[in-house]
Amino acid sequence: MRSSTIDRPQSVGPETSINGPRTYTRIAIVGGGGAMGGLFAALLTKSGYAVTAVDVSALAVDAISRQGLRFEDAAGHAEFVHFEATTNPAEVGPVDLVLIMVKSLHTEEAARTIAPLLGPGTPVLTLQNGWGNVAKLQAVLGTERVLAGITVHSGSLVAPGHVRHAGIGPATIGELDGRITERVRSIAHTLKATGEVHVTTEIVKTIWSKLCLNICALPACALLRFYSGELLRHESLRDLMQALLRETIAVAAVQHVELDFAERWEAITAQLARASSVRASMLQDVEARRRTEIGAINGMVVEVGRRHGVPVPHNETLVWLVQALAASFAPDYKAVVPISAVTSPP
Repeated sequence: MRSSTIDRPQSVGPETSINGPRTYTRIAIVGGGGAMGGLFAALLTKSGYAVTAVDVSALAVDAISRQGLRFEDAAGHAEFVHFEATTNPAEVGPVDLVLIMVKSLHTEEAARTIAPLLGPGTPVLTLQNGWGNVAKLQAVLGTERVLAGITVHSGSLVAPGHVRHAGIGPATIGELDGRITERVRSIAHTLKATGEVHVTTEIVKTIWSKLCLNICALPACALLRFYSGELLRHESLRDLMQALLRETIAVAAVQHVELDFAERWEAITAQLARASSVRASMLQDVEARRRTEIGAINGMVVEVGRRHGVPVPHNETLVWLVQALAASFAPDYKAVVPISAVTSPP
């Protein structure tokens, strides 16, 4: 039975004493050339950790290797932060800690390629968006290595090797079995370099709580080309987000995760109000004509809802719309030309 004294997320502040045997000084960030991976790589490097970014993007790796990562912090200050970067995990060897920061589309591929980074006791922490990443990592790496977490930081990839820190927020991490272990405390102590960090006994509930925000905001931002804060200005969108939230809470319940609508809605609106000028990650993907994470966000609600007989029509509709939009990004896609454009005289 869990002690009632640790049921709530616990902050790890400067006063925390970590006396564990592990010191997580060598850190590999898989997806370290992307927006969030680069953001964490820069913040950890600036605090003295030995960071290596492992990324499939040769352009990002080349830019970081040549000049460092151009990092614009939340206050607008820009600098070049220097850390190692490679496309080949075998060049790195075993590290103390692996952070998984790739898009959910690439989780399985990442899990299959990181074996060279793993020593006998190297933990793997996912801070990705969406639901299903933990299961994919555990299927390849085993259950013992994998921890989970979320972050409310937001970042944008301006160009390969150039990241902007768009919004500051806490991270929350935990063991999947709910224990407060020495290693999760040690990892939290390490991640203090990125800002506020919490350790929780209920990381699955925490992931679903963050998922609620993403489900409500990301597809609407992507489809309408809205910045996050703009969603709250429209009554129709507030109604839509509330409908999406109700469906998500119903699906979470059949997964034995209890969420409170009023608490989640208040948290979502507060976060969107703070993120008034933030370009949501799915909007960034659409603007760059990349595949989105809709499948691991609203798509997972649809999948679980169908499996358990929970109707989720609003989530289903947004999945269809985002998938159709993403299909139009294919190089061989031919847009329909309006008849008026063909028949109108010059």
